[in-house]
Amino acid sequence: MTQTAEFWNTVYDNDTAPWVIGEPQPAIVALEREGRIGGRVLDPGCGAGEHTIMLTERGYDVLGVDLSPSAVAYAGRNAAEKGVPTARFEVADMVRVGADPEYAARLGLFDTIVDSALFHVFLDDPEIRAAYVRSLHTLCKPGGTLHLLALSDVEPGFGPRISDTMIRESFTDGWELEELSPARYSGRITEALPEQPESLQVAADGTVRVAAWLARIRRG
Repeated sequence: MTQTAEFWNTVYDNDTAPWVIGEPQPAIVALEREGRIGGRVLDPGCGAGEHTIMLTERGYDVLGVDLSPSAVAYAGRNAAEKGVPTARFEVADMVRVGADPEYAARLGLFDTIVDSALFHVFLDDPEIRAAYVRSLHTLCKPGGTLHLLALSDVEPGFGPRISDTMIRESFTDGWELEELSPARYSGRITEALPEQPESLQVAADGTVRVAAWLARIRRG
């Protein structure tokens, strides 16, 4: 499901992104509440910027990046509307970082990386998925933590759904998988999802909660 920046621009320009729910993912909020986020934080594939906004508001040094200029513009407007104008966003290609030292140096190193629904978009692209994992390794400080929230294939849902095996096999050399557990992911039904499984329970406000994986992975 790897797409170009132009594709991602379209869903933000038309406000049809199924993952834009107007608030952070509950699973990410819980991580912060439990004290599992610290130091300098990267929010790759930040989208509407909800996690960057939340963490900035709570005093973290956090940077949100996205391949889509429209996403970054959306996130900036979202931050201003929510009264957090200091939230920082940049356009960045997270697949490119691991192969371009100068590009990586511009972003710097991070103690914590919070990937909410980016890793799984590389479901059908093993080479690009591996390049993305290398980029995460490049940007994460030794001993730093990657929190990964990804859609799960254990039940019907929407979007690219992955197995726990894919997570385990992708994060081997230079990583230690410390925890991998079932979670839930909140989304919304939009015209970008013309078909949904009949079993999908849609709330009155158009939101759904689907199966996900939540992993904590240590950078060696």
